[in-house]
Amino acid sequence: MKRQSNEPGGLVIVDKPSGFTSHDVVAKMRGMARTRRVGHAGTLDPMATGVLVLGLERATKLLGHLALTEKEYVGTIRLGQSTVTDDAEGEITASKAAHGLAREDIDAGVARLSGAIMQVPSKVSAIKIDGKRSYSRVRDGEDVEIPARPVTVSSFAVHSAHEAEAEDGTPVTDVLVSVVCSSGTYIRALARDLGAGLGVGGHLTALRRTRVGPYKLDRARTLEQLQAAVDDTEGGGLPIMPIAEAADAAFTRWNVTEQQSRLLLNGVRIPMPRFEGDGPVAAFGPDGTFLALVENQGGKAKSLAVFA
Repeated sequence: MKRQSNEPGGLVIVDKPSGFTSHDVVAKMRGMARTRRVGHAGTLDPMATGVLVLGLERATKLLGHLALTEKEYVGTIRLGQSTVTDDAEGEITASKAAHGLAREDIDAGVARLSGAIMQVPSKVSAIKIDGKRSYSRVRDGEDVEIPARPVTVSSFAVHSAHEAEAEDGTPVTDVLVSVVCSSGTYIRALARDLGAGLGVGGHLTALRRTRVGPYKLDRARTLEQLQAAVDDTEGGGLPIMPIAEAADAAFTRWNVTEQQSRLLLNGVRIPMPRFEGDGPVAAFGPDGTFLALVENQGGKAKSLAVFA
């Protein structure tokens, strides 16, 4: 069964391949799902692989809220070389021998980049400066200064560190790490700052996103697997997570009465209990219907997006 554009939609969890932009994946999904209404909940750099959450049809209204959830990565940081992009896709700008680094110094550098920190995003990023993307300004030869912004690195762990030799002969140290962080955190910038703090420079050579909010790699499918599902006329088509299931997994659930349901859907701001956390809350009717994403505003529910 192939997805038709008049169906309610849902989420598709993709295991993005290296070399594809997030927009490339969206374009592929538009063809598979036969709809233009496809979006993603947070980009992945072309070099990176792993979890990319796509929304189809009405589920696109969830994406902006899902993009704000916590993310988890595994990656490799090369100490001893800096690049213009802070990752392996950019030109090397500086090299310094990085053999003999003490593990305790690496761990101390990681600790300084953990918790609530101020981070300067990579210059070659999609952040807008005076209305123009930072990467466009860099390509035009501008010297870009991006202000630091607060991010939270809940976990930054070193799993191994081994000495190697770069292609140009520089003695380097490759560090395997895992990171759990808030939305807006640049893992490339963590690599850059770890190398800078150790006095040898650093950049990211591999990155795999293993989780976006509650959605993990075990739910993700490659583009080849998704295309095979579409082509299988005997199967069920694209493995789409229904909107209600997606919302229940990602947000605090609020079960409302029939009367509260009617009022909510008519735009009435009904009294709302306090829930843990500051994020949106998913309101469900007594029959299990996902009604709306709401937020508590002065003790009353303000609708952010209605789905029923």
